[in-house]
Amino acid sequence: MDSKKVYLVQADTTVGFSSDNDEKLSTIKQRPITQKMLQTVDSFATLSKYTRVPKTDRKRVRRAKRTTFIYPNQKSFRVIQRDDRFYDFIKKFGALYSTSANLTGNHFDEKFALEHSDIIVLDKEGFSEKISSSIYKLGKRKLKKIR
Repeated sequence: MDSKKVYLVQADTTVGFSSDNDEKLSTIKQRPITQKMLQTVDSFATLSKYTRVPKTDRKRVRRAKRTTFIYPNQKSFRVIQRDDRFYDFIKKFGALYSTSANLTGNHFDEKFALEHSDIIVLDKEGFSEKISSSIYKLGKRKLKKIR
């Protein structure tokens, strides 16, 4: 499997594009390349390679499900739970950039998603648009809800 390709996959939250190339994902979604993109990771061990979880927030991060956190280094990550069907896919890569499979500000359009993906990962349940993950920014003193 090539991590540079764009995969269309049912993520833990909604249908999304996953790739190791965040610039390519930004171009597909027609959003500024400078806008940061979240990464999905398969474990807390993998997360620790990219960022340090503040000591005051470790329990919150470990217990959260379908939640993205923006860390003090301004990078955002979501750890995929082992019981999620997306876990088997992300485990093969460790970490990938992930974004919803639509144009910025629009709803899921299957035709658009299929046209702009290199590889389609489809299981027996198919694709379904679900609620996006919650996003929290971890600060030195307080937690800020972004979405």
